[in-house]
Amino acid sequence: MSALKRFLQPYLLMTKTTIGKRAKIAEVRKFVEALKPIETEHPLIRVGGEGDGGYLVPDDLAGIEFCFSPGVSSVADFENDLSRRGIKSFLVDASVAAPPLHNPMFDFERKFLGVTDDEPFITLDRWVATKLPASADLLLQMDIEGSEYPVILNASPDVLRRFRIIVIEFHDLDGIFDRLKLKVMDATLAKLLRDFSVVHVHPNNNSKPLKYEDLEIPPLMEFTFLRKDRITRQKPAREFPHPLDRKNVPTYRDIKLPRCWHA
Repeated sequence: MSALKRFLQPYLLMTKTTIGKRAKIAEVRKFVEALKPIETEHPLIRVGGEGDGGYLVPDDLAGIEFCFSPGVSSVADFENDLSRRGIKSFLVDASVAAPPLHNPMFDFERKFLGVTDDEPFITLDRWVATKLPASADLLLQMDIEGSEYPVILNASPDVLRRFRIIVIEFHDLDGIFDRLKLKVMDATLAKLLRDFSVVHVHPNNNSKPLKYEDLEIPPLMEFTFLRKDRITRQKPAREFPHPLDRKNVPTYRDIKLPRCWHA
């Protein structure tokens, strides 16, 4: 287990082992129902590569000059593609010495995004305030291996609202049937849904879905959110997979978004 996961374990409560009572199936269905994506006046475009590291976002990037991207690892296709559109990326990841490629539009620090501002951690609030005390709309792309839950819960609503578009890969969703884990997930997503709408969901085919009754839960899923003030028209999204979706792992069988997750 990484140092980050050891540090955040009390906040995550997201181990693979059941740690509490079973969640009520009605509560699980309510959680899934709230996350069904919508289609807006902004069509989706693909930013990044054809595999892992590429994401679908609304074609509403005009005016966004900066992206915050915690969790670099070995792929920076998304940020590299953004640079071609004139968008600079701030990156943090203490598990690597540097981004996988050099780009003058990258600003990298060897830190982990977390819930304290003690080395090697930095909170989202402090990171954004340090880099951009004031700016127009921002973009957030987050893939931090399960730490997304405490990071979002710890972030102030004002900081979250500075982002026009948020892309997050949510981990350990197969723990949804544990009551305590569901509470953590539900609190995290409810906080985002106050100001954002889900505009795309894509299962990562790295892990097989967990099936129970009429529910099918992929353990890893990429969610794209758009701030509600950017939306004037909406209807339920019905095309899954989206034509621009790609398999995260090319050699694995693809996972189509299960019916319970969309209209």
